[in-house]
Amino acid sequence: MEFKELKKAIDQVELVDAHAHNIVSLDSSFPFIRTFSEATGDALSFAPHSLSFKRNLREVAQLYGTEVSLEAIEKHRQTLGLHSLTTKCFNEARISALLIDDGLKLDKKHDTEWHRNFVPYVGRVLRIETLAEQILNEESPDDSSWTLDSFTKAFIVAIKTIAAYRSGLDIDTHVSKEVVESGLVEVLQAGKPVRIGNKGLIDYILTLSLEVAERCDLPLQIHTGFGDKDLDLRLSNPLHLRTLLEDKRFAKCRIVLLHASYPFSKEASYLSSVYPQVFLDFGLAVPKLSVHGMVSSVKELLHLAPTKKVMFSTDGYATPETYYLGAKKAREVIFLVLRDACVSGDLSLMEAIDAAKDILSRNAIAFYKIDVDTSSSIPQSRISPKSQMEEPHAQEDSSSFVRVIWVDTSGQQRCRVVQAQRFNRSVKKNGIGLTHASMGMTSFYDGPAEESKLTGIGEIRLVPDLSTKRIIPWTKQESMVLADMLLKPGEAWEYCPRETLRRVTNVLKDEFDLVMNAGFENEFYLLKNVVREGKEEYVPFEVGPYCSTSSYDAAAQIFHEIIPALESLNIAVEQFHAESGKGQFEVSLGHTIAFHAADNLVYTREVIRSVARKHGLLATFVPKYDLCDIGSGSHVHISLWKNGENVFPASDKSSAHGMSSIGEEFMAGVLFHLPSIFAVLAPLPNSYDRIQPNTFSGAFQCWGKENREAAIRTASPPGAPDGLVTNFEIKACDGSTNPHLSLAIIMAAGIDGLRRHLQLPDPIDTNPADVAATLNRLPETLSEAVEALEKDKVLHELLGQNLLAAITGVRKAEVQYYSKNPDACKQLIHRY
Repeated sequence: MEFKELKKAIDQVELVDAHAHNIVSLDSSFPFIRTFSEATGDALSFAPHSLSFKRNLREVAQLYGTEVSLEAIEKHRQTLGLHSLTTKCFNEARISALLIDDGLKLDKKHDTEWHRNFVPYVGRVLRIETLAEQILNEESPDDSSWTLDSFTKAFIVAIKTIAAYRSGLDIDTHVSKEVVESGLVEVLQAGKPVRIGNKGLIDYILTLSLEVAERCDLPLQIHTGFGDKDLDLRLSNPLHLRTLLEDKRFAKCRIVLLHASYPFSKEASYLSSVYPQVFLDFGLAVPKLSVHGMVSSVKELLHLAPTKKVMFSTDGYATPETYYLGAKKAREVIFLVLRDACVSGDLSLMEAIDAAKDILSRNAIAFYKIDVDTSSSIPQSRISPKSQMEEPHAQEDSSSFVRVIWVDTSGQQRCRVVQAQRFNRSVKKNGIGLTHASMGMTSFYDGPAEESKLTGIGEIRLVPDLSTKRIIPWTKQESMVLADMLLKPGEAWEYCPRETLRRVTNVLKDEFDLVMNAGFENEFYLLKNVVREGKEEYVPFEVGPYCSTSSYDAAAQIFHEIIPALESLNIAVEQFHAESGKGQFEVSLGHTIAFHAADNLVYTREVIRSVARKHGLLATFVPKYDLCDIGSGSHVHISLWKNGENVFPASDKSSAHGMSSIGEEFMAGVLFHLPSIFAVLAPLPNSYDRIQPNTFSGAFQCWGKENREAAIRTASPPGAPDGLVTNFEIKACDGSTNPHLSLAIIMAAGIDGLRRHLQLPDPIDTNPADVAATLNRLPETLSEAVEALEKDKVLHELLGQNLLAAITGVRKAEVQYYSKNPDACKQLIHRY
C-alpha cells in the first residue's frame, strides 16, 4: 500500500515522551476507569459512553488479549502484576526517554527512580506551584516567619507551571512587590495545607522561574488548553501569554505549550510561528479526543507551526496503559496527518518521514537537551531504496540525465531532459522554462489550439516534485521526475493538472473529511513493425484470445521486466493478463490515494512503452488501435476513505445497494455528470470508436452491480463481505486521458453529489443495450461530450473556467482535424 514506508518509519521511532506523570501501585485508590477519561466524580459515570473511552477500552483489551470489558481487563491486571503490566506497555510503546512531572497528587505513586526499570532515560519535570507549596508547608513551622525575601531564597527552580489552573495565563511579569506580599499573606492566612491561588503570587513565582530558567538554560512547560473542571477554559487560551512572550528579559527562554492547547490549537500554532521561543506538545489531546478530534487538533498545530517545533508526549499517568495508549494513538495520528500532508502536496514522502522523526523524538531531545541516543531508531537501511527518492549526488557523472515529465491537456506525456549536475545545481529549485502553448497542444500538431486561448506568449516554470524522483529502472543511468507548473515560486499556474487535482482533493477533504482512492487498469497493444509491399506498418505481435496462456507465454519475457520495474518504482501491480484484442494485454494497478494513483499511471505508461521498445515492439494505449478489433481502456476504480478506512461499503447488510450513503451520493454525482466528464476521460474522437454497446465500455448512462456493460460498475471483490460494495469502476476512461485531470473531474462530480445528497436510480441488471429505449445514450462523439462539458457550470466552478476553456478548445480542434483527416488517427499509436 502507498505510504507503507512512512508508516514503517513512524512505527520504528523510539519515542521521547516529553511530559508524563507517575504510575501508581495496583492497590492505590486511583480508579482504573480513569485510565480512559479525565472525568471525575459523578461525571465519571458517563465516561464509558465517550468515543475515546470505547476506543481505548478495545485497544487495551486487544493488547492483553481479554474480553472488551473493564471487569476482564482489571482481573487481568491483578493477575499479571504491575511490573509485568508496565514492562509490556512500555515495550509496546517503544519509549526510550521519559520526562515525569511528579507534581500530580496521586495515592501510592512510584517515584521517578522506579520508572528507570522500564525506560533507558528518565528525567524529572518540576512543577513550580507544587514546589512553592512544599516550601511553604515544610520549610518553616511558623507561618509568621515567612517574608517575600525568605520565600524567594528557598524557592530554587521550576520548569512547569499550571498557572492556567490557578489564575489563568494572563501573566503580569512586572507584578509589584506590594501585590506579591499581599498575596503571600492571603495564602498563608488560609491555613495549611497551603494551596497557592492568588494571582499576584502565582505571577511572581512564574516570573521568578523564568529568570532562573533563562539563567540556567532550562525549558519551561506551560499547561494550556483543557483539563479537569478546576480549570477555567476561558483563561487557558495561550494568546493570554503574549505579554510574557514579548517581555525582552525572557526572549531566549524555551517555552513549550502543553496539550495542543486544545481547543485553542490554532492559536498555539500561530504563537509558535511568530515567537521563536515557543514550541508545542500534543499530549493529552492524544489520546483523549475522538480520532477526528486528535487528527484535527494536530493538523491545526501544523497549520503554521514548523515541524521542528511540535513534540510528542503521552501525558501518561497512574497506569502503564495510559502510556501505551498515548504512544499508540500518537503514531497513528501522526501517520494520518503526515499522509494527508503528502496528499495535499505540503510534504514529500521523505519530508514526511523526517517530520515524523522530529515530532516523535528529535525535537524533544534538542529542546530538553536530553542525553539519549535514538539515532538508531530509524536506521536508514530500514527504509527501502525504492522509497528514499534519493537525489543524484552533485558529483554524479555528467553523462547521467534527469527527465522532467509532464502530461498535457491532450493526455500526451512529454519531457525535458537535463544533465544531472545542472538538475542538482539549478533545476530542482528553479525549474525549467516552458511556454504557455504547451498546455494547448493537440494530438495531431505540436502547436496550441486556437480556442484554448494559450499561445507562445508567456512562460511558466516546470518545477520538479522531488518526492516523485526515481531512478529509471530500464536504464539505471538516468532519473525521472514529475513536475508542477508554476508561474513563480509558490504560485501555481491555473492550468497545472497536478495542482488542479490537489485543489479538488483539498475541497473533498475540507468539506467532507474524505480521501478518494483510485486504481487504474491499463489496456494496451503490443505491435511489431513489418514491411508489406514495400511499406512499413505495425501489426499485433501475437494473436491469442482473452486470458490465453499462449499469449502470456509470448509476452512473458516482457512482463518479467515490466513488473519488477514497476515494483522498483513503488507501484503495486495486482494482476496482468492477455486481453481480447490481438496482441492486447492488461496490467491492473493497486488502489492508492488519487494523487499518487495519477502519478503512478504516468510512470506505468513510461515503463510499459520503454520495456516494449527495448524488445523491438511498440506498446500503444490508443483507444481504438484497430477499428475491427476491441478497444483499449484505462478503467478506473474509485473508493472513499476516512481516517484510513474505506467508507464506501455500507456499515451492515441492510443497505439496498451495499454501499454507504456517502458512497451512494458520491457515485450518484459521478453518474449525473458522466456526459460532461467524457470530454476529459475520453479526449479523442478515436475514443468514441471504442465506447460502443456490447464492448464492455459503458455506452449508456446507467450503473449496475457487477455489470461490465454499465458505464459504472459497483464491485464486491473477493474478500469483501457478501453484498457490500468496496468501490466502483468507470468504464469510459482510456489511455489517452490526462490522469490528474481525469481524477480531478471525477472527484468534482462526486463532490457535487455529496453537496446535493444525490440519489442513485435503480441499477441495471441486464445488458443496457437490451433496454436502450429506457436509458440515455452517453455522448457518441467528442463533440457531444464537449457540448455537455461547456454547459456544466458545477464542474467549471470546481475545476476553473480557464482550464476547462483550454480543455474544450483542444477538443474542438481534435474534432475538426480528424473529421477532415480520418486516416490520421492511425498515427496516434506513436503518441499514446
